[in-house]
Amino acid sequence: MNFSFAVESWFALSSGLSKKHDWELWSKNPVHDWSLPLPKVTKIPMMQSRRMSIASRFAVEVGLNLIENNNLDLAIFTSQHGELERTYKILSTLNRNIDISPTDFTLSVHNTASGLLTIVSNKTIPISSLSAHNDSFQQGLIESLAVLHQGNKKVLLIDFDGLVPEAYHKEIKPLVPAYAVGYILAKGNEINCQSIKKTPKIYQPDYPQSLAFLHAYLNKQKQFTIQGNTQDWQWTLNL
Repeated sequence: MNFSFAVESWFALSSGLSKKHDWELWSKNPVHDWSLPLPKVTKIPMMQSRRMSIASRFAVEVGLNLIENNNLDLAIFTSQHGELERTYKILSTLNRNIDISPTDFTLSVHNTASGLLTIVSNKTIPISSLSAHNDSFQQGLIESLAVLHQGNKKVLLIDFDGLVPEAYHKEIKPLVPAYAVGYILAKGNEINCQSIKKTPKIYQPDYPQSLAFLHAYLNKQKQFTIQGNTQDWQWTLNL
């Protein structure tokens, strides 16, 4: 598979990283302290923010920053774990024979964040939500192609994940505790990606795909490879 597109704008949030300048410094430094406090959101009304998980809060905040002055044709949300933190809370509650919170139950589905963005922004945007393990971001890009190839279209792609409960740390212990990164995509040839066979030469293998891409994008890496599930992805930047 081989495809191209352009990035019109981006925004991201994670531990100690709340502004574009922070991320630009992050991309230049070899080590980042991921134990720094998570940033506060500023665009989500407080009453709605309090009901959201960290994952959804970050995803919606990133979306709100990017949809300003943009007319979108599609919004795609990708996440490996979705509302895992809230789901674990529900399972723990059931295990103790306690009634489940209606809010937790309502907001535990995988497309919670995408639905909340349309509600908070009061915009009727076609949305899609998907998960493909480590390949979630890459599959989100593939999902966007059908719209981008139609011509002068814009797609919002947000990749995010929240805190993984300690009970799962034996199997899952990500380097990045919680994050959301979003891109406004358009048709173009500035960025090219093609699938390749598995290779040991991986760019930033400990990062989620979307953050590994952002790291390379900010550093203007001409060519790099991001790890996938059964194949890897070779990128070329023509910036």
